[in-house]
Amino acid sequence: MSPAARETSDAYLERCLAVLEAFDARHRELTVGQLSDRSGLPTSTTYRLVTTLERMGLVERREGYVSLGMRLFELGQVAARRSTLRDVALPYIADLRAATRQTVHLAVLDGYEVVYLEIVRAEDGPVMPSRVGGRLPAWATAVGKSLLATMTVDEVDALLPDELTPVGPSTITDRDELHKHLARVRRNGIALEEQESGRGIVCAASAVVGPDGRAVGAVSASGWVRRMDLRRIAPAVHTCALGISRQVGKVRLPN
Repeated sequence: MSPAARETSDAYLERCLAVLEAFDARHRELTVGQLSDRSGLPTSTTYRLVTTLERMGLVERREGYVSLGMRLFELGQVAARRSTLRDVALPYIADLRAATRQTVHLAVLDGYEVVYLEIVRAEDGPVMPSRVGGRLPAWATAVGKSLLATMTVDEVDALLPDELTPVGPSTITDRDELHKHLARVRRNGIALEEQESGRGIVCAASAVVGPDGRAVGAVSASGWVRRMDLRRIAPAVHTCALGISRQVGKVRLPN
């Protein structure tokens, strides 16, 4: 690459970075005009850059507003974090909440129930049956099913009670149906929940795996059934869980 071409390329990257840096905690969604003002770039240039960044998945456009994209969120999962599961997970679930604008949970399995370690709630999300320190049956939640799916069929049968009591209108209460569902979760790495823990609530979850290959927890994003696009959110949840898993492998979690 010639010096002139390199200089042009560097300038283009700097302009792209200026657009991305226009977003902050108080400015999560901006119009192209607002991006132009905050980046100091001409509106026409900003529009072209946004088009390029959108094609790369680094920004998203919705109803005239631009926001940071899922791809940028995924790339951000490489940052170093602190030691315990909750401490390791907190920055990741905060990023997931910002990227998806849904309620995000971090949970662990205790017997046949999940215990919620942290919840970062959406501003306009549904009222959840979950609370920090609270418990729900594993078979009735996406986080629980993602954790059960890391176990063998025999291990699941030994863990669960004889009767799978319903929690929401669509809770899976048939053991054979649950095993079929868990088989799909094992293949996909994502557990989906559609009004199983509560009416109107949908959720996508993925397990956090320790260095020995066993699940140490799970992360999820939950929202309204008609507002949350599970297909769009699920990959971000899975990426978040993978990021936490990588960091868990670098630290020693307390028993």
